[in-house]
Amino acid sequence: MHSVAILVLDDVVPFDMAAPMQAFDWTRLPDGRSPYRVSLCAESAEVRTEGLALRIDRGLEALETADTIIVPGRSEESGPPSDRVLEALRRAADAGTRIASVCVGAFVLARAGLLDGLRATTHWMAAAELARRHPRVDVRPDVLYVDNGQILTSAGAAAGLDMCLHMIRRDLGSAVAAHAARMCVVPLEREGGQAQFIVHEHPPVPRGSELEPVLRWIEDNLAGEVTLGAMAARSGMSERTFSRRFREQTGTTPLQWLLRSRVRRAQYLLENGDQSVERIARQAGFGSPTAFRERFRRVVGTTPYAYRAAFRAKTSASPDGSEVPLGVSHGQ
Repeated sequence: MHSVAILVLDDVVPFDMAAPMQAFDWTRLPDGRSPYRVSLCAESAEVRTEGLALRIDRGLEALETADTIIVPGRSEESGPPSDRVLEALRRAADAGTRIASVCVGAFVLARAGLLDGLRATTHWMAAAELARRHPRVDVRPDVLYVDNGQILTSAGAAAGLDMCLHMIRRDLGSAVAAHAARMCVVPLEREGGQAQFIVHEHPPVPRGSELEPVLRWIEDNLAGEVTLGAMAARSGMSERTFSRRFREQTGTTPLQWLLRSRVRRAQYLLENGDQSVERIARQAGFGSPTAFRERFRRVVGTTPYAYRAAFRAKTSASPDGSEVPLGVSHGQ
């Protein structure tokens, strides 16, 4: 049997721990046998997290015999993992063990040096911090998981299931993985990256900035023709001065700000109404449905139709239905 060890550290996120437990535990071969033996291991016999105290039977020695190690995420208040934990992970990696993280568990792998020079992902809200702390890691914030072969990382908690099903399919084939997906009541291939779930905020503008009035005017006139000349005139500056001041205070250009505002307006309309994509394109200020679709996909990572389907389903089920790659695998 393939041994899967889930490393449980203090302040573990319970879902990040339970999702891979269930995915591998529910996997069955065509003859009904269980191909995986799943166990929890920890640095100490008791692990505490919010509202829970877990008794763990196996210590870090379980990592030495595991075929796969899963590192769940931990809460934001967690301190750095101990040197014992980091060294145990390094030894396992040196031995060729497959190691995967769920959500912010990527920070543990990065601290152990296991992600240096590799592509990796984590929850989109933590991606920038992962890149800041570990500049040698190529952080990909817009995918559900990254498979580098021996080392894998996944995005938010639900993406941990996508990654586990990917590993099961890699180990045992699509038929076995499809059965495991049915047991978990999730699709085997959940299309779409994290980009469709990210709220694309504008860069902050200092309060009292000379740009505030013109930015409010842009938001109020997105459906109309908003030109650089019109924006500059509203601010009482020449186009050249306005463009320079705009970049100094926002870090982007007036055109990019305008396009991002129009995409945000379109997202709101797609989530909260039944209007056609063509009408939404006009209301958001795009010259044509084609231009709208191209810009929307570039910013959000999916099509307007798929975005609407995903966020309509969000009220009763997991988001689904985008049209961008669900993960990044080695060799791609």
